[in-house]
Amino acid sequence: MPDDIRETLLARQREIDARSAELTAPPDSTGGISFGKRVGDGTSLAVERLTQVAEHEQLLAQSEQITRALAKLDDGSYGVCDACGTAIPEGRLEIHPWAILCVPCATDT
Repeated sequence: MPDDIRETLLARQREIDARSAELTAPPDSTGGISFGKRVGDGTSLAVERLTQVAEHEQLLAQSEQITRALAKLDDGSYGVCDACGTAIPEGRLEIHPWAILCVPCATDT
C-alpha cells in the first residue's frame, strides 16, 4: 500500500512540475498589445496572467504538501495530521493522498 501511495504522489508531482513549467514559460509574444484605458485584449491578457499566477501558487502549495507526505511515508507518520496528531480519515487520503492535515485543521488555516 505505501508503494501505491508513493507512486500516486510522485505521479501527481510530475503533473505539477509539467504544469508549472508551462505556467512559468515566457510568453511567446504580446502581439503589440498595449494596456490603455479601454477594456480589450490587453485587459484579457492581464486577467489571464493573474489567473495563471494564482494557479501556479496553488500548485506550489500542493507540491510542498506532496513533499511533506512523502517524508511522512518515510518516517511512518503518513495519515497523521501535522497540526493536531489525529488520524486523517481514509476517505480524505483517498481523494487527496497528499493531505497532511485533517479536515478541521485544514479549514482553520
